[in-house]
Amino acid sequence: MLQTTTLDFLTELKLNNHKDWFDKNRKRYEYAKADYLQLIADVLAGVSQNDPSIAAMQPKDCVFRINRDVRFSKDKSPYKTNMGAGFSKGGKKMIVAGYYLHCEPGGSFIAGGMWMPDAPSLKKIRQEIDYSFEEFDGIVKAPSFIKQLGGLESGSDVTLTRPPKGYEDTNAAIGYLKLKSFIATHPISDEMLISKELASAIIAACAALQPLIYFINRGLE
Repeated sequence: MLQTTTLDFLTELKLNNHKDWFDKNRKRYEYAKADYLQLIADVLAGVSQNDPSIAAMQPKDCVFRINRDVRFSKDKSPYKTNMGAGFSKGGKKMIVAGYYLHCEPGGSFIAGGMWMPDAPSLKKIRQEIDYSFEEFDGIVKAPSFIKQLGGLESGSDVTLTRPPKGYEDTNAAIGYLKLKSFIATHPISDEMLISKELASAIIAACAALQPLIYFINRGLE
């Protein structure tokens, strides 16, 4: 669970996203960060029992900096208004499928898979789906996957209008092959964020995501 003080800090940061306010409230940020790191430690301990590929990860290696990179952004707000953590084999900077936890009042979620892979990676993933269509279809239609995650994200922003090069519309897997991104998400309510069941809920969602993550990474390898 997270402390209400962590959520309060993030809520107030959203309203006061500038360096002067942050500097005055740095101790509050340090407490919030420590609180989030403890949650990640609890999650890693649980998830690694089902996914040994992340067993060696430390919480500090998973959590993203709160400072925003504003060099190429029109929005010059210096700080993120969420706590984020990515955990996958090899660490959060590795270009592989993994898990992502986003904690932000009114917009928290756990997600997994691979978001907008580059062209070479996307080609490998599509090839793996084409070769192992029935296996992939079974993973994303498994009862636990549907219950926890609702299915793969498949909106117009992540789906091609035409088949990718090398594939025909008649391919049984074409619905998946048109995807440009392979992720699924589980929303987390503000009430759940401060519940003692939070870590357990995240671990359950990650268990449902694990077969998808393993499938994608197998294709990348």
